[in-house]
Amino acid sequence: MGKLGLVVFCLLAGVLARRFRVFPDSAASALNRFVIYFSLPAITLRQIHRLDFGGAENLAPIGLAWLLFAAAALVVYPLARAQGWSRETAGALLLTAGLGNTSFVGFALLEALHGGAALPLGVLVDQPGTFLAMATLGVGAATWLSGRRLTPLAMLGRVLRFPPFVALVLAFLLRPFAMPPAVDEALERLGFTLVPLALTAVGLELRLSRGALRREARPLLLGLGFKLVLAPLLAYAVYAPFLAKDGLPFRVIVLEAAMAPMITAGIVASEHGLRPDLASLMVGVGIPLSIAWVPFVDFLLGRLAA
Repeated sequence: MGKLGLVVFCLLAGVLARRFRVFPDSAASALNRFVIYFSLPAITLRQIHRLDFGGAENLAPIGLAWLLFAAAALVVYPLARAQGWSRETAGALLLTAGLGNTSFVGFALLEALHGGAALPLGVLVDQPGTFLAMATLGVGAATWLSGRRLTPLAMLGRVLRFPPFVALVLAFLLRPFAMPPAVDEALERLGFTLVPLALTAVGLELRLSRGALRREARPLLLGLGFKLVLAPLLAYAVYAPFLAKDGLPFRVIVLEAAMAPMITAGIVASEHGLRPDLASLMVGVGIPLSIAWVPFVDFLLGRLAA
């Protein structure tokens, strides 16, 4: 519970820091950049280098994000259009409900609930899963819905230049070689910065108002209902026949499915003109809810596996 308390503390610290103008307006962007360029690559490099790929259960997490984005395309987008909502509204819901916060919030909650052993599996959910799904299906859908065009080469360039993905490739290349203890310790300490910096940045960026919540109540209910409730149920139904319900891989998959919407997905939606206000609300409301919701899902999984 101490690590979960750190998650809540850092989120509230960011909210209070914004309220009392402790940091400049660019602080959240700076913290996010540090996480993307240093914290996430350090965790990715260290954990993938150490991960034992001896069983199929360790590879199962890779498919989660692709499954959930496809499900959102088949459920959330058509339902949004059936409500008479605009293409932009449906697109914002598709991106934010279909892609989860499997790194910033995901890693923090996984470590808080299950310790460092869960992080390598979380990295597999996030890097070859959520990130690649966002960079390909997510960007492609946003481009199509906004009427823009992005060449496959430009899309590939975005993927290849993303620091955590570079670290992922490097980690696989270095697996045959032993990591020097000093390097391993440095990466571990650098990885410790992920939770405080990422969650403080999230708190700095939270923007909520009663008027906006009332106005967007129905889209939020659809988007967050899928992301927080239907997504973990789908993950449970798909993976339960193949993985041990009391095993860590199964637990990580279902918990990652229950995470809040992906911050980057909200940014992509905003950059493509897909209801930036709604996309921000999906992220801003979803993250605080998931911090309480994911531990409850973990409790339920423990009872079901008992």
